[in-house]
Amino acid sequence: MAQPHPILAVIPARGGSKGLPGKNLKILGDIPLIGHAIKLAQSITDIAQVIVSTDSPEIAAAANALGAETPFFRPPILATDTAPMWPVIQHALSSAREHYGVDYQSILLLDPTALGRTPLDIISAIQTLTDDESADGVISVSEYEHNPLWYAVHQPNGYMQDLCPEGKTYTRRQDLPPVYRINGQYYLWRSTFVQSTDNWRISDKLIPSPMSNPNLALIDTPEDFNRAEELVSLNLLWSPK
Repeated sequence: MAQPHPILAVIPARGGSKGLPGKNLKILGDIPLIGHAIKLAQSITDIAQVIVSTDSPEIAAAANALGAETPFFRPPILATDTAPMWPVIQHALSSAREHYGVDYQSILLLDPTALGRTPLDIISAIQTLTDDESADGVISVSEYEHNPLWYAVHQPNGYMQDLCPEGKTYTRRQDLPPVYRINGQYYLWRSTFVQSTDNWRISDKLIPSPMSNPNLALIDTPEDFNRAEELVSLNLLWSPK
């Protein structure tokens, strides 16, 4: 069975942010926002190395103080508003392999602006990838509150049409199979897959990993951050103890 070990955890955190300037260093609870992702990764013994990919000396200093490593700075071309994440992941993997001399077999992406995942979620994803040697990766998902097979419509010719025609085969919404959305909480890919393609979405061997916690947060605006503060204060989001 193809093992996913050793695992490299990558936390991407560029310095520029328009929606919420300086968000990665804003204090949430008792530590900077980026610290929640760092502490989560550090709590999982299956992860061999935790690094932060950044272009910011300030973020690098904060990450180092929290025990993560920043063995390289992200190239400017990968630190713009329009830079896609996939080349950032590929750069982090190749640079970490060269720096540490370790042939990492898989890479875990933990966006610091995503909150709600727990160590058990990540451990479960690692086990799922371990058990399925043909899988390219495991992606965190959440079930839709309103199933698009039943509710999603569009208006291409002036009249309402189902966005998902297969929904017509069901006469009761209670009989619909579950449908999930990618929630951005974590992505775990095999390194061979990361190296082999320029677009991870083309794979038909990605395993969705449903998360049961409805209290998830993705922080991009001040309002998002305020909501995360409230959820953390109510112990509805995982946070370092």
